[in-house]
Amino acid sequence: MREDVRPQYALAVISDAHFHEIEGDYGIAGIEAGNRRLTLQTWAHSRESTRVYNESAPALTAALDEVAARGVRHVVLLGDYTDDGQRETTHRLAQRLSDYESRFGTRFYALPGNHDLFGPSGRHQSRYFLRPDGSSIRVTSDDRDPPADSVVSAAMFCEGYPDGLVPMGRHGYFRRPDDLFWETPFGADDRPERRTYEVASEDGLNRYRLMDASYLVEPEPGLWLLMLDANVFEPRNGTFHPGSKRAFIDSTAAGWNAVLRLKPFLLDWIRDVTKRAKASGKTLLAFSHYPAIDPLEDQEGFEQTLFPSSPVNVRRPRTDVAEALMAAGLSLHFSGHWHVDGISEHRIGGDMLTNIAVPSLVAFPPAFKLVTAEAGRVTVTSVDLSQLPLDQDILDLYRLEVRANGLSCDEALSASEYGSFLRHHLRALVVHRYFPREWPKDVVDTISSMSLADLCSDPRTATPSKEKAIPDAWRDLPVIDLIADWYCLRQAGTLGKRLIGPQALDRMRAIATGFVDTQDGAEREAIAAYLKIFFRSMLFYVERAERLSESNRFEL
Repeated sequence: MREDVRPQYALAVISDAHFHEIEGDYGIAGIEAGNRRLTLQTWAHSRESTRVYNESAPALTAALDEVAARGVRHVVLLGDYTDDGQRETTHRLAQRLSDYESRFGTRFYALPGNHDLFGPSGRHQSRYFLRPDGSSIRVTSDDRDPPADSVVSAAMFCEGYPDGLVPMGRHGYFRRPDDLFWETPFGADDRPERRTYEVASEDGLNRYRLMDASYLVEPEPGLWLLMLDANVFEPRNGTFHPGSKRAFIDSTAAGWNAVLRLKPFLLDWIRDVTKRAKASGKTLLAFSHYPAIDPLEDQEGFEQTLFPSSPVNVRRPRTDVAEALMAAGLSLHFSGHWHVDGISEHRIGGDMLTNIAVPSLVAFPPAFKLVTAEAGRVTVTSVDLSQLPLDQDILDLYRLEVRANGLSCDEALSASEYGSFLRHHLRALVVHRYFPREWPKDVVDTISSMSLADLCSDPRTATPSKEKAIPDAWRDLPVIDLIADWYCLRQAGTLGKRLIGPQALDRMRAIATGFVDTQDGAEREAIAAYLKIFFRSMLFYVERAERLSESNRFEL
């Protein structure tokens, strides 16, 4: 009798781990902490970044321990697995992954992100590391006239293609004897020189053959993992020294929009793979670092209206990306890059493409995905790492840095567990990054020190009737806390209902409804009109959190 039921497969998907080895050798002595010597990046830098740095190693360890405890043998690393592609970081990460493979039999399948390598020749990296007295020192790989107070270390250099792939080579990028099947868009040959494509600047003066690191692997009978390298390093117009960093546009904002123009061979390959998978009864799962559909589902364009200078707006995939992938036969795609959790869909007639946005381990919400597949059905659940304990040595050194440099003390440094730390880190981002970089200055100057009662009574920000609707328990709530909750909710996706909590969601809904339920044109001030749009977006994200589920099933 023919067996129609496929075997069950299980794998974990970890995105944007941004691993930094806190005991690595970056050319400095580090700081003694018990029996460890720590090389920590500064809190001042962390609170302006969309990710934390020194917490990445314990977060990745916890995630991999959880994977092993669940008996899952396959792990997809969905890009940005390193801090910034530094040689020491990449080498230490590869060692750590090999250790898990040795101890637990875990197999890893890596994809490059925009932080893991750069172009064909790499680029220099610099970071500020803490000193024992709370001050910082700049460490750089660039030995061209470095400042007198900096340290030059080759360990900081970020490699390009293919050199940056070599340390991670056994983790998917090159064929292994135990792979049941393995190929690239260019055939079965895994040599880098056999995996190149030509790309040129618009003026034709800057022309290269670059490597593409995509591959298809069959780790178990019947399971195909389609690993798509959507990094695009587009040459700039003009002439440059061969391999110069300045010769290429950074891949960060390119993603699938640029793939359609500069890597069309990937679409042809995807089409061929999906046909073969269907004909041979394979379970096919597709992955790339960059989303194929807007992970925020922002069809009304709130982000563009509120924050026109936000990087989100240039990173958003166009609708023709989803259409091209659907035409190539894909129905399910996993992505990272945005550090958000979410499920977004694009429909054409009776067909649909679903994009699963996998959050980062080093931003709110800290989580990875567990994927099981059986009989053409795929179930995706979130594994939350919010309850992880914090490294008290690291927190103590952050506090020392704050005191030594006269910095404002962020609430994150008083957190008791990882989820709370990241939620307060996001509040710090509002103050130190989003307000100065993305919000209109007049809005920030007006609302940044307000309470909710102020916001609802000040004629610059609201109509006079709103103050009466505020419960007494909410009146003293700082507006900045409400805005931080908005960012948390925006990023939390399927985890929003649980991590934000029903009370906070009810409060956000009530406050937002009070601002939105006014007649168009009733706002007498431009700031009030701006806030009405902001609170409309808040209602959208509240409703989205209530709609999304932490566990979802899809048909292939």
